[in-house]
Amino acid sequence: MGLTAGQLRDDLAALAEIEPRFAAAIAEAGAPEPRIRPRGYATLLRTIVGQQVSAKAATAVWNRLEAHLGEGCPAEAVTAADFDVLRACGLSRQKQGYARSLADLVIAGELTFDALPADDEAAIALLTKVKGIGRWSAEIYLLFAEGRRDIWPAGDLAVQIDVGKVMGLAERPSEKRCREIAEPWRPYRGAAAIFAWHHYSIEAI
Repeated sequence: MGLTAGQLRDDLAALAEIEPRFAAAIAEAGAPEPRIRPRGYATLLRTIVGQQVSAKAATAVWNRLEAHLGEGCPAEAVTAADFDVLRACGLSRQKQGYARSLADLVIAGELTFDALPADDEAAIALLTKVKGIGRWSAEIYLLFAEGRRDIWPAGDLAVQIDVGKVMGLAERPSEKRCREIAEPWRPYRGAAAIFAWHHYSIEAI
């Protein structure tokens, strides 16, 4: 599971000690809510389903898939499903390829969600073997479903924008610069990312 409210509170307090500008931003926006997803295959499949569509549309597609394939859309059901059936549920040809790639790795035992590598980079490398799962999706999975405390999705646009605001930068930092800025925040960068999304939303209202 993802970082709990208590873990977020503790890690943000540690971040505020490291970087006083975080303390000011936390005082302004308050603490973020936990972002917790179930660990496992279904969560990563839902990530694929939700790519480049609204949350409402993704939920509708997922509900149709579960109605046809069963709860959690088991890997064996995905690989056995007819192309037209999956298309009728709302999965494009490309997303069907991604879903089948995930299902095949799970069935072959090459991707076991309860035994991902302890090293974050090794876990990201394994998850990105799935077609359609890039670094960002792997990082989000590890942060929300595994609760890995030092995951830092520096390629996320909202994270970049908010880091720029918190740090008082004139321009949005690049992914490389965002990683450099966050180096002193180890091992609490997961909480920093969750706070960035929260603070970014507050700022955007």
